[in-house]
Amino acid sequence: MTQQPSTRYDVRGTVAVVTLSNPPVNGLGHALRVGIVDSLDRALADPKVSAIVITGSDRAFSGGADVREFGTPKSGFEPNLGTVIKAVESSTKPVVAAIAGVALGGGLELALGAHFRVAKSDAQLGLPEVKLGLLPGAGGTQRLPRLVGLETALNMILSGAPVPAATFAGTPLLDAIIEGDLVDGAVQFAEKAVADKLPLKRVRDLKVKQPDADAFLQFARNTVGAVSKNFPAPLKCVEAVAASVGKPFDEGLKIERELFLGLMQTPESRALRHIFQAERAASKVADVGDDTPVRDIKSVGIIGAGTMGGGIAMSFVNAGIPVVLLEARQEALDKGLATIRKNYENSLKKGKLTQAKLDERMGLITPTLSYDGFRNVDLAIEAVFESIEVKETVFKTLDEVMKPGSILASNTSALNLDQIAAFTKRPQDVIGLHFFSPANVMRLLEVVRGAKTGKDVLATSMQLARKIKKIAVVSGVCDGFIGNRIVARYGMAANDLINAGALPQQVDNALQKFGLAMGIFRMGDLAGLDIGYAGRKRRKEANPAAYTPIVADRLAEAGRFGQKTGSGWYRYEAGKRDPIPDPVVEQMITDFRTERGITPRKISDEDIIERTIFAMVNEGARIVEEGIAQRASDIDIVYLNGYGFPAHRGGPMLYADQVGLANVVRALKRIAAEPGVDVKFWTPAPLLVKLAEEGKNFN
Repeated sequence: MTQQPSTRYDVRGTVAVVTLSNPPVNGLGHALRVGIVDSLDRALADPKVSAIVITGSDRAFSGGADVREFGTPKSGFEPNLGTVIKAVESSTKPVVAAIAGVALGGGLELALGAHFRVAKSDAQLGLPEVKLGLLPGAGGTQRLPRLVGLETALNMILSGAPVPAATFAGTPLLDAIIEGDLVDGAVQFAEKAVADKLPLKRVRDLKVKQPDADAFLQFARNTVGAVSKNFPAPLKCVEAVAASVGKPFDEGLKIERELFLGLMQTPESRALRHIFQAERAASKVADVGDDTPVRDIKSVGIIGAGTMGGGIAMSFVNAGIPVVLLEARQEALDKGLATIRKNYENSLKKGKLTQAKLDERMGLITPTLSYDGFRNVDLAIEAVFESIEVKETVFKTLDEVMKPGSILASNTSALNLDQIAAFTKRPQDVIGLHFFSPANVMRLLEVVRGAKTGKDVLATSMQLARKIKKIAVVSGVCDGFIGNRIVARYGMAANDLINAGALPQQVDNALQKFGLAMGIFRMGDLAGLDIGYAGRKRRKEANPAAYTPIVADRLAEAGRFGQKTGSGWYRYEAGKRDPIPDPVVEQMITDFRTERGITPRKISDEDIIERTIFAMVNEGARIVEEGIAQRASDIDIVYLNGYGFPAHRGGPMLYADQVGLANVVRALKRIAAEPGVDVKFWTPAPLLVKLAEEGKNFN
């Protein structure tokens, strides 16, 4: 056996076996592409070889493009993927693709270029490019419809979701499902294909079968257009697949390539590719290597069975991790358990959960009224009232009760974690795990690293986040951490707009038009205006001279806490969540302006977006500069997954890159020069100025 670049080549009888070897998922980087072509040439030149099997690992035939080459010249080096597939397809000896694990994107396109395909029944086949704002660019839109039909192919390409190989048993996509050893089965299949003199099937020579194809495609255009308004890729996928019906194969390939290259240049694709890479980067901590030891978390204790505590409990039991749920009173404990059960029963009604699974999950929760139940848990998470005095009582008790080596975590959204850690004799075991509400639904988890938090505790928390299917972002200690610290600045900018002449509904509508899931004032009503008010009061007590009154204080003082009280920035009808503009609020705003001698001016939607989003960006730059966030893309991940920032814009920091950092700096300087503004707040962060001057970006 000899070694090719990123491939292994050996001969079994008369069959050459080419094994892709580019861990972890056989990404089709340049070295692997060269290795495949060289191996093909070698097999074709060997008269003893009658057929060729291309295979991967048990984990992956190939996961597609090598993300490590994204944006580098290597990604376009010859042989490109199209060249490799053409070499496979034009082989004069039978080529069998043997698939286990995943065959995704370019990996599946490579397999479609083979004359025959065999697979393990549980192999996963898919073309997920649409999730990156792209379409399959190496023949996937032309070959897949020829094998599985127009409708099935289009559905796979538009969803981007993988499909088990067993689904395609008996279709032209798969020639055999292999039950035993995959490579042995593939070699036997290849030997039989040679012995039976089977013709070399080229997918390009097939015709797409679909009755009323034109009508179906028009229906698809109408349907897809209605649901993909911010993303151009889905409609382009329809156009590429449509070319497989009425165009010669090579012309269809050309159309696919032109559409692919056009999408590569769109801001939406750049945003989605940025998100893909940013999520992977967020899991890496500079000084915590992959070899850092982790602690075994077999059970979790949660203090507080309210909305947040109950949601956190569900996150763990959904992953099969037992939970001890603590409340101070039986009534509160019963209410919390009833809410959890009701949530699961709703999933049961929707067919997302079986009764057996519901019973199993509820059975993983042990209710208790005593901290004694925490003596053997490996991790405790407090989800109690956001008060440093309350946290002190909880952590001193945990410190006394919990066994050595267990982790003590706070779900605080803003309080000083180092102060909390100091309440214990083991600050190295204390970490912040800030879940977002509803915790069983929201994907984001801010992992707050204290000054004394142990590296093994941090590594354990990051691993645990993956287990409970959360996207974890590491934050340093500051008031509000990454998310809520930026929200505070975002809120200040929005309040400035209210003072200057805007109304809550105008600000929210502009932000929602920009793509945010919910405007800031609607978000405040949903979260509860009493929460922000409590934080402002805390900061006022700490530094009275720095406190500036805002309209939101008046709302809170009037008992208008948002949806939970039926009124906040908007009013709400009983049982409904629709925000209704309220003349009472408009009068409160008018009175506030009059008292401060403010003459309202006309505010444009452009003003609203510029001031609110650039305020976020400016604070984000400070957070990176201070080392609170490891990288700018972590801020994007927080805002995309915790605060409803639109995915097609890639997060506030990428949005700033796309606007141009020099333009952001110029706008901030212009606002900072306006009379009566908070100059310190609007002055561009030094990092932002430095990057702009150097012609660089955050990402």
